[in-house]
Amino acid sequence: MDDLITRREAMKKGLLLSGSLALACTGGWPGQALSEAWAVENKEGFLIEGVGQTPGYSVQELTKKVFDAAGGMKKFVSKGDVVVIKPNISWARTPNLAASTNPEVLEAVITLAFNAGAKKVRIADNTIHNAERCFALTGAGMVAKKTGADLIHPRSSLIRDMKMKGHRLDVWPVFVPLVEADTVINLPVAKVHGLCELTLGMKNWIGGVGGRRNALHQDIHQTIVDLARFFKPTVTLIDAIRIMVKNGPSGGSEADVAVMNRLILSNDPVAGDVSAAGLFNMAPASVGYMVLAEKQGLGTSDLSTLTQKKVTL
Repeated sequence: MDDLITRREAMKKGLLLSGSLALACTGGWPGQALSEAWAVENKEGFLIEGVGQTPGYSVQELTKKVFDAAGGMKKFVSKGDVVVIKPNISWARTPNLAASTNPEVLEAVITLAFNAGAKKVRIADNTIHNAERCFALTGAGMVAKKTGADLIHPRSSLIRDMKMKGHRLDVWPVFVPLVEADTVINLPVAKVHGLCELTLGMKNWIGGVGGRRNALHQDIHQTIVDLARFFKPTVTLIDAIRIMVKNGPSGGSEADVAVMNRLILSNDPVAGDVSAAGLFNMAPASVGYMVLAEKQGLGTSDLSTLTQKKVTL
């Protein structure tokens, strides 16, 4: 089985033969081959904005409406799929501080994936703070228990060197669960960032790797683009229910937070980030990785070329 997995991964992601997959250590998690969907380019871009404007609205219902406007979760998840969700739960912060993905949004996406027929749903992020504290404080642990999703604990046995073939990153340690799935849903929270202006969808993939991550902050804009090209999620849902407008990316005070009650769903990683930048009154041209990503063919900043919809609740 290990040989088969390695061969398939090598075809899709250029996986090096160093290290051990050690999937048997995950308590009954069988190895999953990479889906052929990874190799398929999006033929039609879309951008869906969800706005919660009624006092006391349901975040989970808004999440469902956003996916319904894109054709429903079944457009992205087929019966029997293994789905991996990549939230931002890297900081041991409570949800009110907007340092992490809103647990209500996370719960809604998991529920939608299971309802679409997913065999397994996994939550995976290589956290910065202690993983157990992150799981507890962000609410991800509670969500996993409630929904039956697998919350993957980051550990060295699940980190393997892979060929990225990026402009800056050639080979780098990758958190394997994020590339072993049929469907990958990127689920970042929208925040400011001291080094690269904003952390949105494309920046969220720094939580998908291991190694000396502080070294990734050198030439960070090209690094972000290399990672976004490598991981290439099925779809990205940007959580902007509460956004961090100061002292990002970790924050620590409610004074750093603005309530926006927004969700942005797109299959174009550039367009999604460009749209979210507007919530911060920031021009995409001022964010280096957005400019580079468009120049290097990851997506478009011209939102008029996409199918756009807006839903409210």
